[in-house]
Amino acid sequence: MKQRHLARAVRRFTWGAWSVLALAGAARAAEPAAHVNPFIGTTNGGNVFPGAVLPFGMASFSPELTPLPGRRFPIAAPGGYEWRSIGIKGFSLTHLSGTGCTGASGDVPLMPLTTEVSTSPALDYAFTAYSSLFSHANEEASPGYYAVKLGNGVKAELSATLRTVAGRFTYPPDRPAQLLVRTSDSEIGSSDAQVKIDAEHRTVSGQVTSGNFCGYLAPDRHESYYTLYFVAEFDQPFTVGGTWTDGELKPGATEGRGGTTYGDRGHPPGGKGSGAWIAFDASKTPVVGVRVGISYVSEENARANLKAENPAGTSFDTVRQAARQAWNDRLGQVRITGGTEDERTVFYTALYHSLLHPNVYSDVDGRYRGFDQQIHKVSGQQKAQYANFSGWDVYRSQVQLVTWLDPRIGADIAQSLLNQANQNGGIWDRWTHNTGATSVMNGDPSPPTVAAIAAFGGTGFDLKGAYASLLQAATVPTAKDLSKKGCPVLCVGQRPGLDQWLKLHYMPVDAPGWGMASDTLELVAADFGVAELARRAGDTRNFRRFRERAGWWRNLFNPKATPEGGYIQPRNADGTWPAFKPEQDDGFVEGSGAQYVWMVPFDAQGLFDAMGGTDKAVARLDRFFRKEDGSWAVTKAGPLHAELDNEPSIAAPWLYAFAGQPWKTQAVVREALRQIWSNKPEGISGNDDLGQMSSWYVWSALGMYPVIPGRAELVLGSPLFPEAVVTRPGGTLTIRAAGAAMDSPYVTALKVNGKTSTRPWLPESFALQGGTLDFTLSKTPDERWGSARGDAPPSFGPKSR
Repeated sequence: MKQRHLARAVRRFTWGAWSVLALAGAARAAEPAAHVNPFIGTTNGGNVFPGAVLPFGMASFSPELTPLPGRRFPIAAPGGYEWRSIGIKGFSLTHLSGTGCTGASGDVPLMPLTTEVSTSPALDYAFTAYSSLFSHANEEASPGYYAVKLGNGVKAELSATLRTVAGRFTYPPDRPAQLLVRTSDSEIGSSDAQVKIDAEHRTVSGQVTSGNFCGYLAPDRHESYYTLYFVAEFDQPFTVGGTWTDGELKPGATEGRGGTTYGDRGHPPGGKGSGAWIAFDASKTPVVGVRVGISYVSEENARANLKAENPAGTSFDTVRQAARQAWNDRLGQVRITGGTEDERTVFYTALYHSLLHPNVYSDVDGRYRGFDQQIHKVSGQQKAQYANFSGWDVYRSQVQLVTWLDPRIGADIAQSLLNQANQNGGIWDRWTHNTGATSVMNGDPSPPTVAAIAAFGGTGFDLKGAYASLLQAATVPTAKDLSKKGCPVLCVGQRPGLDQWLKLHYMPVDAPGWGMASDTLELVAADFGVAELARRAGDTRNFRRFRERAGWWRNLFNPKATPEGGYIQPRNADGTWPAFKPEQDDGFVEGSGAQYVWMVPFDAQGLFDAMGGTDKAVARLDRFFRKEDGSWAVTKAGPLHAELDNEPSIAAPWLYAFAGQPWKTQAVVREALRQIWSNKPEGISGNDDLGQMSSWYVWSALGMYPVIPGRAELVLGSPLFPEAVVTRPGGTLTIRAAGAAMDSPYVTALKVNGKTSTRPWLPESFALQGGTLDFTLSKTPDERWGSARGDAPPSFGPKSR
């Protein structure tokens, strides 16, 4: 509405007004953060949070909303926020973006109230007594800032530094002004919590012990594995309200203790927990500022983080401006021009979501708590320890994007993973949450992750040490590999069923793990990653050995699976094939046999050959991405078709480039961008998975994708924007695309560094050194460009080098 009115006004004004508008547009272009809409993905399963956080920030200050009617769990959604909810129960200090299960972190919600506290908040399981209604009309969010006018009359404003948060609460002057500190109320509960009020020094401090990510899925994995310490300092005097423990309210008390427990089903049962409340005199000082430092080491370190990053006397606006600048600096590494306003917003929001995780985990003094629960300190080249690594998701393209933009961060992530493994008995866990090995998902994503980080320039870590550790994990079964504890979703071993993998060369039905056919595909990707690390470490023998192992997917490819053609399908340990239908999900993780058959991106030609040749493979790809009536099937079209809002399918569109038909890659990818992503709360269809799906969008909109796990070749699609400039250490990449538009996906010509090219891919050297790409795009396909046999991207079968 505002833009339409502005356009009408401009048409009436003089050339001087046009100059003013041009300057405003230039200022907006200089501020990529202005294009971010943090509410994209806050419903429809996106599970992102809209609150204040810095790139890779340890602290994130964001609202926790009340559950929707009928929800079985006491949170609105993982991440704490669900657009359809109408109530806020607090503002928590930590969050994860885009997870599945039922939440994680969301530690220590602070809730401003304008009523007296008369009953224990632990009894308020439905969060109706001490929450507040709100309207989206009274809410705003941008990178580093969140604000809302609550129905109880309080305006809450939030911002953050790397390890601290800042809040500004404006109370109505004629009502009671209270603040709840819900110490025990992490998103999925806690096993212990402590709080202490120090009115003399205007401080509330404490700690909460939690974890339990996805723990409800396995009765033997209801576990705590981290403790968050916090120190909150207020800029106004307050009086002690009291504390509570379980159902008991303790007016005037200054200390409280007690966790919610995880109940019998892995979630807080209600009636348990502890916290505190304090009171302000809003008639004298209605505006209350709070600065909160956090640490996973100690309360002393939380205080030190606060002193270093957000010391006493720092104004809220200073923190907010610094956060905004941090995001402009980071997002400004990718400058796009052209496109519609919505397209620019979707792009920069996807880039924003791609750069939230993993999180800095070490304190300002370099110390952090390890997986062994001991205190460690970063050393050597490592600048920071990172945590929160959703390996099964992010090994596909998110760590590549992060490392490409900042190799130092990528290297520190790789070193962090090695440190975690060394502290965890040598086990590289698939899904690490703070100091916890949650073991969520399947496969072994660490080898392709570490190999990809090295390939994209993140070499400043102990590569030989990482390789030696991963080689050991891939060749010597441990007791945990043989155990079924936590299975199927939370199997404790790094490579569950490794003994059977080494014996049979596939994962058989009933082995430890989750979805034996998909486990096999994940493990061949892992072994391909080990091979890449062996190559970089100069270990020729193991390079050949693990390239051979990466070909073991063939042992589950049944050429007679269906009359229409072969599939990867579950197989018994005795070599027999159980009944199979391509639409089944039995034996697969978050997908069907039809969706998983394409998940051999490092050996596309080998897969085509197994299917009976490239022509037959292309015909199957065509049916995969189209319904019988010829309409697109890129999402929500059933288990026989692609589901490009989830990881198992996302490499499949790029396989057309290996088959000599890159125009079909261009068309499918563009259709997915159009259908799945939008500038709306529902604009991410499905979990964003700590930025993995958003990273797929960023790469795709730039016109390229790192299809092969553990390597840095980039398979080309087509750019969405007329120009993009990517600035990174080692070289700048400039992408120009004449004719770029949502409805013009087809490449008719390409120049790479000024030289005409018909290859729909770029070598690792281009990813590392940069250069120029000049595309010419059209609304109609050019079936000649990129179709020659010698133009195809490389496939890496067992005998390739």
